[in-house]
Order: sequence, then C-alpha cells, then structure tokens
Amino acid sequence: MAKNKGVRIVITLECTECRSNPAKRSAGVSRYTTQKNRRNTTERLELKKFCPHCNSSTTHKEIK
Repeated sequence: MAKNKGVRIVITLECTECRSNPAKRSAGVSRYTTQKNRRNTTERLELKKFCPHCNSSTTHKEIK
C-alpha cells in the first residue's frame, strides 16, 4: 500500500554570494540539500553554511 505525501519535504539551499557575483574564483555555486517541515516552516529557509567557492560561511537561501 502506498503512503500519502509526507509533511517533510526535501529542499535545496544555494549560496547567495556565488549566485549574485558571477566573477568569482571558480565558476560553481555551492548547494546543500536538507529537509523541512512544511506545516511548521511555511516561508523560505535561510541558513549560514560553508561555501567552498567563497571559502567562508555565507547565507544560503532555499530555492525551488
């Protein structure tokens, strides 16, 4: 029997520094995947994570 769609969904976090500045050292964008509860957290998630392209901790925002 198949289960219905759960409350927790998988989201992708993308670095805002790499996305806004294409003239960085390397041509990549840092992305992380995580899960969130769609009932408790309805707005887009923002976390500080390490970006290997910027070589520092930057803000990562949720993308579709």
